[in-house]
Amino acid sequence: MKFIVMPDSFKGTVSATRISEIIKGEINLVFPGSEVLCLPIADGGEGTVDAFMQSGGQKRYLRAAGPFFTPVDSFYGKNGDTAVIEMAACASLPLAGENKNPMLTTTYGVGELIKAALDEGASNIILGLGGSCTNDGGCGMAAALGVRFLDGSGNAFIPVGGTLKDIAGIDLSHMDKRIYGRLTVMCDIQNPLYGPNGAAFVFAPQKGASDAEVRLLDDGLKHLAQCISACMGTDISALPGGGAAGGMGAGAAAFLGGRLCSGIDVMLDYTGFDSLLCDTDCVLTGEGSCDSQSLMGKAISGIARLTSKHSVPLIVIAGGIKGDPAPFYASGITALVSATRRPMTFAELAPHAEEYLRQSTQDALRLIRLGMSLKG
Repeated sequence: MKFIVMPDSFKGTVSATRISEIIKGEINLVFPGSEVLCLPIADGGEGTVDAFMQSGGQKRYLRAAGPFFTPVDSFYGKNGDTAVIEMAACASLPLAGENKNPMLTTTYGVGELIKAALDEGASNIILGLGGSCTNDGGCGMAAALGVRFLDGSGNAFIPVGGTLKDIAGIDLSHMDKRIYGRLTVMCDIQNPLYGPNGAAFVFAPQKGASDAEVRLLDDGLKHLAQCISACMGTDISALPGGGAAGGMGAGAAAFLGGRLCSGIDVMLDYTGFDSLLCDTDCVLTGEGSCDSQSLMGKAISGIARLTSKHSVPLIVIAGGIKGDPAPFYASGITALVSATRRPMTFAELAPHAEEYLRQSTQDALRLIRLGMSLKG
């Protein structure tokens, strides 16, 4: 038999790579001699570079500006002429530590990573948006690539969330134009840049913003959109996904000419998943929490779309399952399996996550074997 193992991480407990190893081990026990292809995936956040580098390439390590401009150890991936960058490598919530403050944090380091990749000869750059601690509309990233933001006195500065309102002009004359036409942005949300469903109101509270700061940040993003429209002739006010990563989706599109794409579709295209399914007997995937959002452009929905096309069974193993399973089955998923063995809190589950994953995987595989014998 041939299996493809393609999980996302169980965030906070088990990495996608480790999950793949565990599932492969159980397959070898229940179906010895089977071909098992492991393709760990990520949706643009932490672990994206590792997921892409599974098929080849290497990490490049360098220092880049962290959330508060202080240099941090960072990295990107390089495989041939393709570079993969996850903004979490220098602008993530964990890097902000206990000082989370989207009024002050920057994406400048992301621009430095992009420049390093261009300098190394990358002609195709994939940028993953996820896990950010920022709300600067991607202005820091753009500044690192030569965009100059001017205040009312004509002085250049690097905007952060709290100073977007001070932008009076945008100068693109020194922009590193090598990036145009080369940037694919992994973006799995449809939120606009600003407004009730925008970056600030939906995501800034979890990044440390108070209610008053959320309103200021939203006003700043609206002002940024107006400045981009006036200075560049580009309207990103209603761009689907523009609100991703504190408005970085809109900034990547406006300043860098980036194409906002479904993260899982980018991942599946890169791995050639569609062609790999032709002689596959079963695909196993999973994520930490399986709920209604899992079918809204997330990894599971993208995988299900292609397995359905090829009539390949798809088993989803999740840390937890919430809600009605009917929509999952309607999307092409064959079966849902919960790794949680009994009602428990995350704190109770975390230390035993690998053990429960192993047990639930074996349960699923034994049922597959039973089904094969019943067919006979």
